[in-house]
Amino acid sequence: MAKSKIFKNRDVLMPDYLPGRLPHREQQIRKVASVLAQALKGYRPNNLFIYGLTGTGKTAVVKLVTRKLEEKARSKGIRLKISFVNTKRDDTAYRILAKLSEDIGLRVPPSGVATSHLYSRFKKFLDKREIIFIAVLDEIDYHVKRHGDDLLYKLTRINEELKYSKMSLIGITNDINFTSWLDPRVKSSLSEEELVFPPYTASQLEDILKERAVEAFYEGVLEEGVIQLCAAMAARERGDARKALDLLRVAGELAEREGATKVTIEHVRMAWEHIEKDRVTEVVQSLPLHNKLILLSILKLTKEDRATYTGEVYKLYKEYTELLGIETLTLRRVSDLISDLDMLGLIRSEVVSRGRRGMTKMISVESDRNAILRGLSKDPRVAEFVGYL
Repeated sequence: MAKSKIFKNRDVLMPDYLPGRLPHREQQIRKVASVLAQALKGYRPNNLFIYGLTGTGKTAVVKLVTRKLEEKARSKGIRLKISFVNTKRDDTAYRILAKLSEDIGLRVPPSGVATSHLYSRFKKFLDKREIIFIAVLDEIDYHVKRHGDDLLYKLTRINEELKYSKMSLIGITNDINFTSWLDPRVKSSLSEEELVFPPYTASQLEDILKERAVEAFYEGVLEEGVIQLCAAMAARERGDARKALDLLRVAGELAEREGATKVTIEHVRMAWEHIEKDRVTEVVQSLPLHNKLILLSILKLTKEDRATYTGEVYKLYKEYTELLGIETLTLRRVSDLISDLDMLGLIRSEVVSRGRRGMTKMISVESDRNAILRGLSKDPRVAEFVGYL
């Protein structure tokens, strides 16, 4: 394989790369560290709930702090274990409990055990370990919106049933309104400590990119203005550092494919278009089934750039649910899900008056239609309907 003339180390621009330093997150690092430091004294740290938009450094800060915490605990002989679960990937209560169980040394069958039984086994085994256990539940909003907060309720109450071990939770969410989904008892238990991560500014993103670029690229391959443009574009996208790093990496990859010796402003603009289409497909693919059917209805009703309305969408959505033999959500719930699709940037909905018929939402497609269709086509339950569009 030919050696790259662009990249010195592409990995430092990947989403899962954890640098030793996180610029402009010093305050958040101190806060997380101060909460978790109680473990080094043998106490159970307070539960911590972290909010912030995508790409604001939440997961990276928690991983950095917990990694250092584990190192200090080992040096002090403190029995501390930290488990990190992405609840979007391990998206059921069973899978979350299985991951937590395996991380403390309890072997779990892939299936065949009731979730309630698995919880009992996890609790008993945890108590036998006589440890301080910190469970980090990343993207916790995804699990709760799909499956409810029953598991969270149990985990926030588990210390009442433990004699020899102690357990703390760190919840991480991109949804600043997430706690409105929670039972008040769960909310009060989970949010013993709270921390909000603000979006990065353009100048802060520029600092982050400059540090990574030194490790990622050979000297002199970035045209002047490339980093500044990546930072400015990502700052417009709610200060998303992940987007900024992806943009810089994809721009470099496009330059490499061309056989170019420099990454130019034009490569950045091409990378932006490329990422946007991929992002839309990925977002659509991850949507729950009812959201997909609503989006499919909107696509069908807005051909040739026409707008549609909530009532029309609901009528077609209902036809799809009946064809699939699944429950049809209420009109009000569908209206809420339309608002969620708007927040994701897939559609645009605007409340308008229709005279005697009252207020409704006028809806149009905002993102690339082909990218949306690709995302919908990846779900076999929806794919058969996509072919008729």
